[in-house]
Amino acid sequence: MILGRAFEDKCAKIYYREKMCGFAHLYNGQEAVSTGFIKLVKKEDSVVSTYRCHAHALSKGVPARALMSELLGKTTGCCRGQGGSMHMFSKEHNLLGGYGFIGEGIPVATGAAFTSKYRREALKEADCDHVTLAFFGDGSCNNGQFFECLNMAALWKLPIVFVVENNLWAYGTFHLRAASDPQIYNKGPAFGMPGIHVDGMDVLKVRKVAKTAIARARRGEGPTLVECETYRFRGHDISSEPDDLRDPAEKAQYAARDPIPALKKYMIENNLGSEAELKAIDKKIEEVVEDAVEFADESPHPPRSQLLENVFADPKGFGIGADGQYRFEDPKFTEGTAPV
Repeated sequence: MILGRAFEDKCAKIYYREKMCGFAHLYNGQEAVSTGFIKLVKKEDSVVSTYRCHAHALSKGVPARALMSELLGKTTGCCRGQGGSMHMFSKEHNLLGGYGFIGEGIPVATGAAFTSKYRREALKEADCDHVTLAFFGDGSCNNGQFFECLNMAALWKLPIVFVVENNLWAYGTFHLRAASDPQIYNKGPAFGMPGIHVDGMDVLKVRKVAKTAIARARRGEGPTLVECETYRFRGHDISSEPDDLRDPAEKAQYAARDPIPALKKYMIENNLGSEAELKAIDKKIEEVVEDAVEFADESPHPPRSQLLENVFADPKGFGIGADGQYRFEDPKFTEGTAPV
């Protein structure tokens, strides 16, 4: 949780110094959800995120260096500098991407869960008990693919947990003004799966619910819809939204429930850690984040030759001539006619 918060705070500083380009949707305030769920899954399990994906990636084990390098568009980034803030991906860690469109990752997550079931039942891989976590916001829950995927997952008993990070605001639209039934978890039983509401500002409560839902999916009992009521402490996107729509009293109410001080207080009161130990964690994380920035600063930008990679299915026919122009080298096509 500390790493997620410190990383996002550093991202804001870097963005305002114009070292980072594009959109940047920060996760401050929602760390209990990411930590409570993702730290319970295995490396082989899949996580599908949204455009607010930095903390999800960190929780899944993607190094801070790789994330910061990606944000600065460097070749050492987890997507070699071609993804950026909204599109973090790591095959090694089974982070199946952040997605810029609302609800776009839900079908991807459903497909990943189907893959796990197919490997276990059709390919007879008895040890394949992989689970998928699909994260998305309250704004996604009014989209068609949300309902279609819930129906499909319940029908086929897919090993997936649908995690709604309900921070009450879909960009500038307040949740109560957008949903006919604002209790999102009620939509789970409508499709034949459990629907659970949990305080998304309490990491221990989230973890308890997550443990039950993940175990259920791993046993082959099907999906669960979990609504985590949380709150983002920053605006929707630090590049374009001044965050002047929300009532200051509302912000203050949720700031008082900050999940990080709450966990610190719980740990000290229950003799699970001392002030000195917690301060040592803060210092260690500060060093990790500073190291990530230094590493990213010193890393090279992608070469021009990388520009056409991952654009076409087979990029071998493309090249850059001595004159610096793009050329299509396949003899079946006439130079200049390719859709470069």
